[in-house]
Amino acid sequence: MADIHPFRAFRFDPLQVTLSQVVTQPYDKITPALQERYYAASPNNLVRIILGRRRENDNPANNVYTRAAGHFRDWRQQGLLREDSAPSIYLYSQRFTRPGSTTELERRGFIALGRIEDYAAGVVFRHEQTLAKPKADRLDLLRATRAHFGQIFMLYEDSGQVESLLTTDDDPDISVTDEYGVVHRVWEITDPKLIEAVQAAMRDKKLIIADGHHRYETALNYRNERRAADGSSAEGRGDAAAPYEFVMMTFVNINSPGLVILPTHRLVHSLNSFSENDFRNAARAFFDVDEIDSDLDAPRATAILRESGRCGTTILAVTANRAFLLHHPNPNIPEVFEGLSISQQALDVVQLHKCLLERVLGLSEESIRNQQNISYVRDAGEALSQVRGPGARGNIAFLMNPCRIAQVRDIAFAGEVMPQKSTDFYPKLLSGLTVYALD
Repeated sequence: MADIHPFRAFRFDPLQVTLSQVVTQPYDKITPALQERYYAASPNNLVRIILGRRRENDNPANNVYTRAAGHFRDWRQQGLLREDSAPSIYLYSQRFTRPGSTTELERRGFIALGRIEDYAAGVVFRHEQTLAKPKADRLDLLRATRAHFGQIFMLYEDSGQVESLLTTDDDPDISVTDEYGVVHRVWEITDPKLIEAVQAAMRDKKLIIADGHHRYETALNYRNERRAADGSSAEGRGDAAAPYEFVMMTFVNINSPGLVILPTHRLVHSLNSFSENDFRNAARAFFDVDEIDSDLDAPRATAILRESGRCGTTILAVTANRAFLLHHPNPNIPEVFEGLSISQQALDVVQLHKCLLERVLGLSEESIRNQQNISYVRDAGEALSQVRGPGARGNIAFLMNPCRIAQVRDIAFAGEVMPQKSTDFYPKLLSGLTVYALD
Protein backbone atom coordinates (compact mmCIF):
# COMPACT_ATOMS: atom_id res chain seq x y z
CA MET A 1 0.00 0.00 0.00
CA ALA A 2 1.46 3.40 0.99
CA ASP A 3 5.22 3.45 0.30
CA ILE A 4 6.79 6.16 2.50
CA HIS A 5 10.45 7.26 2.42
CA PRO A 6 12.67 9.76 4.24
CA PHE A 7 14.57 12.33 2.21
CA ARG A 8 17.17 15.04 2.57
CA ALA A 9 15.11 18.19 2.28
CA PHE A 10 16.44 21.53 1.20
CA ARG A 11 15.49 24.17 3.78
CA PHE A 12 16.01 27.91 4.00
CA ASP A 13 18.99 28.85 6.17
CA PRO A 14 17.58 30.89 9.10
CA LEU A 15 20.95 32.63 9.48
CA GLN A 16 20.56 34.17 6.01
CA VAL A 17 16.81 34.75 5.70
CA THR A 18 13.84 35.48 7.93
CA LEU A 19 11.65 32.46 7.34
CA SER A 20 8.33 34.31 7.59
CA GLN A 21 9.50 36.50 4.70
CA VAL A 22 10.31 33.67 2.28
CA VAL A 23 7.65 30.94 2.72
CA THR A 24 4.22 31.21 1.09
CA GLN A 25 0.72 29.83 0.88
CA PRO A 26 0.23 27.18 -1.85
CA TYR A 27 0.43 28.63 -5.35
CA ASP A 28 -3.32 28.32 -6.02
CA LYS A 29 -4.12 30.38 -2.92
CA ILE A 30 -1.85 33.27 -3.89
CA THR A 31 -3.99 36.17 -5.09
CA PRO A 32 -2.46 38.98 -7.17
CA ALA A 33 -2.37 41.14 -4.03
CA LEU A 34 -0.66 38.40 -2.03
CA GLN A 35 1.81 37.85 -4.86
CA GLU A 36 2.79 41.52 -4.67
CA ARG A 37 3.10 41.27 -0.89
CA TYR A 38 5.43 38.28 -1.20
CA TYR A 39 7.56 40.02 -3.81
CA ALA A 40 7.95 43.01 -1.50
CA ALA A 41 8.74 40.84 1.55
CA SER A 42 12.10 39.52 0.33
CA PRO A 43 14.14 39.06 -2.85
CA ASN A 44 14.33 35.42 -1.81
CA ASN A 45 10.63 34.82 -1.34
CA LEU A 46 9.52 31.48 -2.79
CA VAL A 47 6.82 33.17 -4.86
CA ARG A 48 9.52 33.93 -7.43
CA ILE A 49 9.72 30.19 -8.06
CA ILE A 50 6.20 28.85 -7.59
CA LEU A 51 4.23 31.80 -9.02
CA GLY A 52 6.59 34.29 -10.60
CA ARG A 53 5.53 37.41 -12.48
CA ARG A 54 5.04 37.08 -16.19
CA ARG A 55 6.53 39.73 -18.47
CA GLU A 56 5.47 41.11 -21.83
CA ASN A 57 8.79 40.14 -23.44
CA ASP A 58 8.81 36.54 -22.16
CA ASN A 59 10.27 34.10 -24.69
CA PRO A 60 11.47 30.48 -24.73
CA ALA A 61 14.87 31.49 -23.32
CA ASN A 62 13.58 33.85 -20.61
CA ASN A 63 10.20 33.22 -19.06
CA VAL A 64 8.51 32.54 -15.76
CA TYR A 65 9.77 28.93 -15.71
CA THR A 66 13.39 29.57 -16.70
CA ARG A 67 13.55 32.36 -14.11
CA ALA A 68 12.17 30.00 -11.48
CA ALA A 69 14.86 27.44 -12.30
CA GLY A 70 17.48 30.17 -12.11
CA HIS A 71 16.36 31.30 -8.69
CA PHE A 72 16.39 27.74 -7.39
CA ARG A 73 19.88 27.13 -8.78
CA ASP A 74 21.22 30.41 -7.39
CA TRP A 75 19.70 29.98 -3.94
CA ARG A 76 21.26 26.54 -3.63
CA GLN A 77 24.65 27.80 -4.77
CA GLN A 78 24.47 30.74 -2.36
CA GLY A 79 23.52 28.47 0.53
CA LEU A 80 20.17 30.15 1.07
CA LEU A 81 18.69 26.69 0.62
CA ARG A 82 20.73 24.00 2.37
CA GLU A 83 20.29 20.25 2.09
CA ASP A 84 19.83 18.34 5.34
CA SER A 85 22.68 15.99 6.14
CA ALA A 86 20.65 12.83 6.82
CA PRO A 87 17.53 11.25 5.29
CA SER A 88 14.65 12.48 7.43
CA ILE A 89 10.95 12.71 7.90
CA TYR A 90 9.54 15.90 9.37
CA LEU A 91 6.92 16.21 12.08
CA TYR A 92 4.62 19.11 11.14
CA SER A 93 2.28 20.90 13.55
CA GLN A 94 -0.15 23.73 12.78
CA ARG A 95 -1.80 25.68 15.61
CA PHE A 96 -4.70 27.84 14.55
CA THR A 97 -8.16 29.13 15.30
CA ARG A 98 -10.93 28.26 12.92
CA PRO A 99 -12.35 31.38 11.19
CA GLY A 100 -15.25 32.67 13.25
CA SER A 101 -14.05 30.87 16.39
CA THR A 102 -11.75 31.65 19.31
CA THR A 103 -10.88 28.04 20.17
CA GLU A 104 -7.30 27.05 19.35
CA LEU A 105 -6.85 23.79 17.47
CA GLU A 106 -3.78 21.81 16.47
CA ARG A 107 -3.36 19.64 13.40
CA ARG A 108 -0.35 17.33 13.42
CA GLY A 109 1.10 15.29 10.61
CA PHE A 110 4.44 14.47 9.06
CA ILE A 111 6.25 15.31 5.83
CA ALA A 112 7.89 12.51 3.85
CA LEU A 113 8.17 11.22 0.32
CA GLY A 114 5.27 9.14 -0.92
CA ARG A 115 5.41 6.91 -3.97
CA ILE A 116 3.37 8.25 -6.88
CA GLU A 117 0.69 5.69 -7.70
CA ASP A 118 -1.80 5.41 -10.53
CA TYR A 119 -5.34 5.77 -9.19
CA ALA A 120 -6.10 2.30 -10.54
CA ALA A 121 -3.61 0.81 -8.06
CA GLY A 122 -6.05 1.49 -5.21
CA VAL A 123 -3.52 3.26 -2.99
CA VAL A 124 -4.09 6.96 -3.70
CA PHE A 125 -7.64 8.24 -4.08
CA ARG A 126 -8.86 11.62 -5.30
CA HIS A 127 -12.12 13.33 -4.40
CA GLU A 128 -12.20 16.34 -6.74
CA GLN A 129 -11.99 16.95 -10.46
CA THR A 130 -8.98 18.66 -12.01
CA LEU A 131 -8.50 21.00 -14.97
CA ALA A 132 -5.94 20.72 -17.76
CA LYS A 133 -4.64 24.32 -17.66
CA PRO A 134 -3.30 24.34 -14.08
CA LYS A 135 -1.67 20.95 -14.62
CA ALA A 136 0.08 22.18 -17.76
CA ASP A 137 1.42 25.18 -15.84
CA ARG A 138 2.68 23.05 -12.94
CA LEU A 139 4.23 20.54 -15.35
CA ASP A 140 6.23 23.26 -17.09
CA LEU A 141 7.46 24.46 -13.68
CA LEU A 142 8.43 20.92 -12.62
CA ARG A 143 10.27 20.30 -15.88
CA ALA A 144 12.26 23.52 -15.40
CA THR A 145 13.11 23.23 -11.70
CA ARG A 146 13.05 19.45 -11.17
CA ALA A 147 11.85 20.04 -7.63
CA HIS A 148 8.74 20.08 -5.46
CA PHE A 149 8.34 23.13 -3.23
CA GLY A 150 5.03 22.31 -1.53
CA GLN A 151 3.55 19.14 -0.16
CA ILE A 152 0.54 17.17 -1.32
CA PHE A 153 -1.91 17.06 1.61
CA MET A 154 -2.72 13.37 2.16
CA LEU A 155 -5.18 11.77 4.57
CA TYR A 156 -4.77 8.32 6.08
CA GLU A 157 -6.81 6.58 8.77
CA ASP A 158 -5.85 4.89 12.02
CA SER A 159 -6.53 5.20 15.75
CA GLY A 160 -3.55 7.42 16.45
CA GLN A 161 -0.70 4.92 16.22
CA VAL A 162 1.40 6.97 13.81
CA GLU A 163 0.89 10.19 15.75
CA SER A 164 1.94 8.46 18.97
CA LEU A 165 5.23 7.42 17.38
CA LEU A 166 6.03 11.05 16.55
CA THR A 167 5.34 12.77 19.87
CA THR A 168 8.20 14.97 21.11
CA ASP A 169 8.98 17.54 23.78
CA ASP A 170 11.95 18.95 21.86
CA ASP A 171 12.00 22.48 20.53
CA PRO A 172 11.05 22.64 16.83
CA ASP A 173 13.65 23.16 14.13
CA ILE A 174 11.27 25.56 12.38
CA SER A 175 8.63 27.86 13.85
CA VAL A 176 6.90 30.47 11.71
CA THR A 177 3.59 32.32 11.88
CA ASP A 178 1.82 32.98 8.58
CA GLU A 179 -0.38 35.89 7.48
CA TYR A 180 -3.49 34.22 8.92
CA GLY A 181 -1.99 33.78 12.38
CA VAL A 182 -1.36 30.05 11.94
CA VAL A 183 1.75 28.84 13.78
CA HIS A 184 3.66 26.27 11.72
CA ARG A 185 6.29 24.15 13.51
CA VAL A 186 8.55 21.46 12.05
CA TRP A 187 10.85 18.92 13.71
CA GLU A 188 13.47 17.00 11.71
CA ILE A 189 13.46 13.26 12.56
CA THR A 190 16.59 11.32 11.60
CA ASP A 191 16.39 8.24 13.87
CA PRO A 192 16.39 5.28 11.41
CA LYS A 193 14.49 3.00 13.81
CA LEU A 194 11.74 5.57 14.33
CA ILE A 195 11.50 6.20 10.60
CA GLU A 196 11.25 2.46 9.96
CA ALA A 197 8.46 2.22 12.55
CA VAL A 198 6.52 4.98 10.79
CA GLN A 199 7.07 3.32 7.42
CA ALA A 200 5.78 0.01 8.78
CA ALA A 201 2.73 1.67 10.36
CA MET A 202 1.87 3.40 7.08
CA ARG A 203 2.42 0.38 4.85
CA ASP A 204 -1.21 -0.82 4.93
CA LYS A 205 -2.75 2.64 4.57
CA LYS A 206 -4.83 3.98 1.74
CA LEU A 207 -4.34 7.68 1.00
CA ILE A 208 -6.88 10.34 0.09
CA ILE A 209 -5.76 13.59 -1.54
CA ALA A 210 -7.15 16.40 0.62
CA ASP A 211 -5.39 19.27 -1.17
CA GLY A 212 -3.09 19.22 -4.17
CA HIS A 213 -4.99 17.25 -6.81
CA HIS A 214 -3.45 19.26 -9.66
CA ARG A 215 0.08 18.93 -8.27
CA TYR A 216 -0.33 15.19 -7.66
CA GLU A 217 -1.52 14.55 -11.20
CA THR A 218 1.29 16.78 -12.46
CA ALA A 219 3.81 14.63 -10.58
CA LEU A 220 2.14 11.53 -12.06
CA ASN A 221 2.38 12.93 -15.59
CA TYR A 222 6.01 13.92 -15.03
CA ARG A 223 6.83 10.45 -13.71
CA ASN A 224 5.36 8.89 -16.83
CA GLU A 225 7.24 11.36 -19.02
CA ARG A 226 10.55 10.56 -17.34
CA ARG A 227 9.91 6.81 -17.50
CA ALA A 228 9.34 7.09 -21.23
CA ALA A 229 12.48 9.19 -21.68
CA ASP A 230 14.51 6.67 -19.68
CA GLY A 231 13.09 3.79 -21.70
CA SER A 232 11.82 2.07 -18.59
CA SER A 233 8.37 1.04 -17.43
CA ALA A 234 9.70 -0.45 -14.18
CA GLU A 235 9.10 1.74 -11.17
CA GLY A 236 11.84 0.28 -9.00
CA ARG A 237 11.67 -0.33 -5.30
CA GLY A 238 13.62 0.87 -2.29
CA ASP A 239 16.92 2.58 -3.08
CA ALA A 240 16.62 1.53 -6.74
CA ALA A 241 13.63 3.80 -7.35
CA ALA A 242 14.23 6.95 -9.38
CA PRO A 243 13.61 10.25 -7.55
CA TYR A 244 10.74 11.13 -9.90
CA GLU A 245 8.83 8.10 -8.62
CA PHE A 246 8.09 10.10 -5.45
CA VAL A 247 6.52 13.38 -4.46
CA MET A 248 6.65 15.30 -1.19
CA MET A 249 3.56 14.73 0.96
CA THR A 250 2.19 15.73 4.34
CA PHE A 251 0.29 12.87 5.97
CA VAL A 252 -2.54 13.68 8.41
CA ASN A 253 -4.84 11.28 10.24
CA ILE A 254 -8.40 11.61 8.96
CA ASN A 255 -9.59 11.26 12.57
CA SER A 256 -7.55 14.23 13.79
CA PRO A 257 -9.67 16.71 15.80
CA GLY A 258 -7.71 19.48 14.09
CA LEU A 259 -8.95 18.49 10.63
CA VAL A 260 -11.19 21.36 9.52
CA ILE A 261 -13.12 21.79 6.27
CA LEU A 262 -14.55 25.23 5.49
CA PRO A 263 -17.40 25.88 3.06
CA THR A 264 -16.77 27.49 -0.30
CA HIS A 265 -19.67 29.72 -1.28
CA ARG A 266 -20.69 30.47 -4.87
CA LEU A 267 -21.31 33.90 -6.38
CA VAL A 268 -23.16 34.00 -9.69
CA HIS A 269 -22.65 37.19 -11.66
CA SER A 270 -22.99 38.82 -15.09
CA LEU A 271 -26.16 36.99 -16.09
CA ASN A 272 -27.92 38.42 -19.14
CA SER A 273 -31.14 38.53 -17.15
CA PHE A 274 -32.06 37.65 -13.59
CA SER A 275 -35.35 37.82 -11.69
CA GLU A 276 -35.67 37.06 -8.00
CA ASN A 277 -39.26 35.89 -8.47
CA ASP A 278 -38.34 33.66 -11.40
CA PHE A 279 -35.53 32.12 -9.37
CA ARG A 280 -37.78 31.42 -6.40
CA ASN A 281 -40.51 29.89 -8.53
CA ALA A 282 -38.12 27.69 -10.54
CA ALA A 283 -36.27 26.56 -7.42
CA ARG A 284 -39.50 25.23 -5.94
CA ALA A 285 -39.37 22.36 -8.44
CA PHE A 286 -36.28 21.10 -6.64
CA PHE A 287 -36.50 22.26 -3.00
CA ASP A 288 -38.79 23.51 -0.31
CA VAL A 289 -38.21 27.28 -0.41
CA ASP A 290 -38.70 29.58 2.59
CA GLU A 291 -38.22 33.31 2.25
CA ILE A 292 -36.39 34.71 5.27
CA ASP A 293 -35.18 38.07 6.57
CA SER A 294 -33.15 39.67 3.80
CA ASP A 295 -31.13 41.78 6.27
CA LEU A 296 -29.33 38.80 7.78
CA ASP A 297 -25.60 39.18 8.39
CA ALA A 298 -22.87 36.55 8.02
CA PRO A 299 -23.04 35.12 11.58
CA ARG A 300 -26.82 34.82 11.32
CA ALA A 301 -26.57 33.19 7.88
CA THR A 302 -24.02 30.69 9.18
CA ALA A 303 -26.21 29.85 12.19
CA ILE A 304 -29.29 29.33 10.01
CA LEU A 305 -27.35 27.05 7.67
CA ARG A 306 -25.88 25.04 10.53
CA GLU A 307 -29.24 24.52 12.24
CA SER A 308 -31.21 23.69 9.10
CA GLY A 309 -28.38 21.50 7.83
CA ARG A 310 -28.85 19.08 10.71
CA CYS A 311 -31.81 17.68 8.75
CA GLY A 312 -30.00 17.36 5.43
CA THR A 313 -29.16 19.47 2.40
CA THR A 314 -29.59 23.21 3.01
CA ILE A 315 -28.58 26.10 0.76
CA LEU A 316 -29.04 29.81 1.43
CA ALA A 317 -29.63 31.95 -1.67
CA VAL A 318 -29.21 35.70 -1.21
CA THR A 319 -29.89 38.47 -3.73
CA ALA A 320 -29.80 42.24 -3.51
CA ASN A 321 -33.17 42.45 -1.79
CA ARG A 322 -34.21 38.95 -0.73
CA ALA A 323 -33.01 35.74 0.92
CA PHE A 324 -34.30 32.20 0.37
CA LEU A 325 -33.63 29.10 2.46
CA LEU A 326 -33.71 26.00 0.25
CA HIS A 327 -34.05 22.65 1.98
CA HIS A 328 -35.52 19.14 1.68
CA PRO A 329 -34.58 18.38 -1.95
CA ASN A 330 -37.26 16.85 -4.16
CA PRO A 331 -36.41 13.14 -4.51
CA ASN A 332 -38.65 12.67 -7.57
CA ILE A 333 -36.40 14.20 -10.23
CA PRO A 334 -33.85 11.44 -10.93
CA GLU A 335 -33.06 12.66 -14.45
CA VAL A 336 -31.21 15.65 -12.97
CA PHE A 337 -28.67 13.32 -11.35
CA GLU A 338 -28.21 10.84 -14.17
CA GLY A 339 -24.94 8.98 -13.76
CA LEU A 340 -24.40 10.12 -10.18
CA SER A 341 -24.42 7.77 -7.21
CA ILE A 342 -26.64 8.16 -4.16
CA SER A 343 -23.58 9.36 -2.20
CA GLN A 344 -22.92 12.11 -4.72
CA GLN A 345 -26.57 13.14 -4.82
CA ALA A 346 -26.48 13.60 -1.04
CA LEU A 347 -23.81 16.30 -1.33
CA ASP A 348 -25.05 19.87 -0.91
CA VAL A 349 -22.61 21.03 -3.59
CA VAL A 350 -23.99 18.53 -6.13
CA GLN A 351 -27.55 19.60 -5.36
CA LEU A 352 -26.48 23.20 -5.88
CA HIS A 353 -24.68 22.59 -9.15
CA LYS A 354 -27.16 20.20 -10.77
CA CYS A 355 -30.43 21.77 -9.65
CA LEU A 356 -29.78 25.47 -9.16
CA LEU A 357 -26.79 26.41 -11.28
CA GLU A 358 -27.53 24.19 -14.27
CA ARG A 359 -31.33 23.80 -14.27
CA VAL A 360 -32.65 26.98 -12.64
CA LEU A 361 -30.02 29.47 -13.82
CA GLY A 362 -29.13 27.67 -17.06
CA LEU A 363 -25.36 27.58 -16.59
CA SER A 364 -23.59 24.84 -18.51
CA GLU A 365 -21.07 22.49 -16.94
CA GLU A 366 -18.41 23.94 -19.24
CA SER A 367 -19.16 27.54 -18.26
CA ILE A 368 -18.98 26.55 -14.59
CA ARG A 369 -15.62 24.84 -15.12
CA ASN A 370 -14.36 27.95 -16.90
CA GLN A 371 -15.79 30.22 -14.18
CA GLN A 372 -17.54 32.38 -16.76
CA ASN A 373 -20.44 33.43 -14.53
CA ILE A 374 -19.33 32.05 -11.20
CA SER A 375 -16.69 32.82 -8.61
CA TYR A 376 -15.82 31.13 -5.34
CA VAL A 377 -15.78 32.89 -1.97
CA ARG A 378 -14.70 31.46 1.38
CA ASP A 379 -16.05 34.22 3.64
CA ALA A 380 -19.83 34.45 4.06
CA GLY A 381 -19.65 38.19 4.76
CA GLU A 382 -17.78 38.78 1.51
CA ALA A 383 -20.33 36.71 -0.40
CA LEU A 384 -23.17 38.81 1.02
CA SER A 385 -21.39 42.08 0.24
CA GLN A 386 -21.01 41.01 -3.40
CA VAL A 387 -24.79 41.03 -3.93
CA ARG A 388 -25.71 44.00 -1.73
CA GLY A 389 -25.07 47.70 -1.70
CA PRO A 390 -22.83 49.96 -3.80
CA GLY A 391 -20.44 48.17 -6.11
CA ALA A 392 -22.13 44.78 -5.73
CA ARG A 393 -21.40 42.70 -8.83
CA GLY A 394 -23.30 39.50 -8.15
CA ASN A 395 -26.80 38.47 -9.20
CA ILE A 396 -27.12 35.87 -6.47
CA ALA A 397 -24.91 34.31 -3.77
CA PHE A 398 -25.26 30.71 -2.63
CA LEU A 399 -24.05 30.04 0.92
CA MET A 400 -23.46 26.47 2.03
CA ASN A 401 -22.46 24.30 4.94
CA PRO A 402 -19.03 22.65 4.72
CA CYS A 403 -18.69 19.14 3.36
CA ARG A 404 -18.18 16.52 6.07
CA ILE A 405 -14.95 14.52 6.20
CA ALA A 406 -16.93 11.26 6.13
CA GLN A 407 -18.43 12.34 2.81
CA VAL A 408 -14.96 13.03 1.40
CA ARG A 409 -13.79 9.58 2.49
CA ASP A 410 -16.81 7.75 1.11
CA ILE A 411 -16.72 9.55 -2.25
CA ALA A 412 -12.98 8.99 -2.65
CA PHE A 413 -13.02 5.29 -1.78
CA ALA A 414 -15.96 4.77 -4.13
CA GLY A 415 -13.81 6.08 -6.97
CA GLU A 416 -16.05 9.11 -7.46
CA VAL A 417 -15.33 12.83 -7.57
CA MET A 418 -17.00 16.01 -6.36
CA PRO A 419 -17.30 19.26 -8.29
CA GLN A 420 -14.32 21.58 -8.03
CA LYS A 421 -14.09 23.73 -4.90
CA SER A 422 -16.18 21.26 -2.90
CA THR A 423 -13.76 21.20 0.01
CA ASP A 424 -11.55 23.83 1.59
CA PHE A 425 -9.25 22.25 4.17
CA TYR A 426 -8.00 24.84 6.66
CA PRO A 427 -5.30 25.87 7.27
CA LYS A 428 -3.17 25.32 4.18
CA LEU A 429 0.26 23.71 4.21
CA LEU A 430 2.98 26.30 3.76
CA SER A 431 5.21 26.03 0.71
CA GLY A 432 8.95 26.33 1.27
CA LEU A 433 9.23 24.68 4.68
CA THR A 434 10.90 21.72 2.97
CA VAL A 435 11.91 21.30 -0.68
CA TYR A 436 12.39 18.01 -2.53
CA ALA A 437 14.94 18.26 -5.32
CA LEU A 438 14.92 15.45 -7.88
CA ASP A 439 18.57 16.06 -8.76
